[in-house]
Amino acid sequence: MHNPWEDIDLNDYEGHMSLDSVYQLQVLSQIMKEQFYSYDVRNIMILGIAGGNGLEHIDKNRFTKVYGVDVNRQFLQESRERYCHLEDVYETICTDLLRDELQLPTSELLIANLLVEYIGYQCFQKVVKLVGPRYISCTIQINTGESFVSDSPYLHAFDNLEQVHHQMEEQALVESMLEIGFGVIKRTETRLPNEKKFVTIDFVK
Repeated sequence: MHNPWEDIDLNDYEGHMSLDSVYQLQVLSQIMKEQFYSYDVRNIMILGIAGGNGLEHIDKNRFTKVYGVDVNRQFLQESRERYCHLEDVYETICTDLLRDELQLPTSELLIANLLVEYIGYQCFQKVVKLVGPRYISCTIQINTGESFVSDSPYLHAFDNLEQVHHQMEEQALVESMLEIGFGVIKRTETRLPNEKKFVTIDFVK
């Protein structure tokens, strides 16, 4: 199946995410800074890296490898160009996490922000088993309103995402991680505009 994320333009995605009425790009960057430095790890895998938001916080003297995974080639190309100073440590992987024959390198810390929503719990379990991390940090969006995409001038760029979107429930994510041996070690909430909030949950094996 063709993944609708492959068709999304980065300018539309970042334009929407950075609007004052959405304000998710800016918040995620700060969340990622916390994720990078919370644990004593030297390599990280970021699922759904998009244009590389958050990579500005990477200290290449601290990390030996940072993998950026995305299904959209344009996103990855842009992230490499923006963060060319990280070329010694930053490596992009273009793959669809929903495909059956998935191959991924191992990593100590796996970061999945606004990503599990688009692959589902079972697929995420499969990815975790492949990557074999010690720590996992996930940010999920909890909606108290009706739509999972906030209203904006870019709204129709995301019309086809409903094909792959899964409604997130915090407890279901926690239970799915417990099933494969990961327990919660930290939880934080961040309020957003438009009746939404981010919940960031960290797990350890």
